[in-house]
Amino acid sequence: MPELPEVETVKRALTPYLENTVLSSVITRRKGLRFPFPDQFSEKLSGKRIINITRRGKYLLIYLEEDLVLIIHLGMSGHIRVLQKNIPIPGKHDHIDFITQKGVTIRYNDPRRFGIVTLAKREFIRSHKLLKNIGPEPLSNNFNAVVLMKKLNGRNLTIKCALLDQKIVAGLGNIYVSESLFRSRISPKRLSKNIGIKKAEELVKIIRIVLTEAINAGGSTLNNHRRPDGKLGYFQHQFFVYGKNGELCGHCEKVKIKKIIQAGRSTFFCSNCQR
Repeated sequence: MPELPEVETVKRALTPYLENTVLSSVITRRKGLRFPFPDQFSEKLSGKRIINITRRGKYLLIYLEEDLVLIIHLGMSGHIRVLQKNIPIPGKHDHIDFITQKGVTIRYNDPRRFGIVTLAKREFIRSHKLLKNIGPEPLSNNFNAVVLMKKLNGRNLTIKCALLDQKIVAGLGNIYVSESLFRSRISPKRLSKNIGIKKAEELVKIIRIVLTEAINAGGSTLNNHRRPDGKLGYFQHQFFVYGKNGELCGHCEKVKIKKIIQAGRSTFFCSNCQR
């Protein structure tokens, strides 16, 4: 599933093509993805000017005229391409085309159809059911050690599972939690209530560093993620633990990376480096 860096990469790539641009038409090739598209979806978007594009956690928010907001979540396998010349015939999994008056096609592809594409009114965006309970953005000043400690206080949940909870912090998933915990030298099995203020400060700092490095690398390409220009992200070449089950830890060179399952999700860690 695309995590914060991948969605941020998409947002930055789309901005020069969409901001202050009018959508001439929107073509849908099915009735919906995870949820049905809103009634008159194409008609409501066609002819509208896009004001700006932001991101909230793993959601893209595209603000348009008439106080409309297009909400996009890429789900497990969704990705977006920018097409300008020699636009190919839509494939089996090309479900939506957003076509601008400048002739640019923004194509949404989603083989597993777990993504979300819907509309909301700007005035209700903060209270929208998909967004209202999302925690602080990890790259913002709203995320710090004190805030994290308050959210973790007294919880018997493991720190790995806590950081995956979008109500605690926005946008993190398996990849970047595993990598952040490794760099912070914190075991993914440690209980949240046993994270002290010094560890919380280090963890917040490392999460920001990891996410920033990943964004600068265009995200991580494992299965489905591609940048909108079709190029691959390359942060996967900087992984310390994720996907390295059975390989010797590159830091301590004493034990092999282990893989465990926590809350149905894969976790990778070094039992020697992380306590």
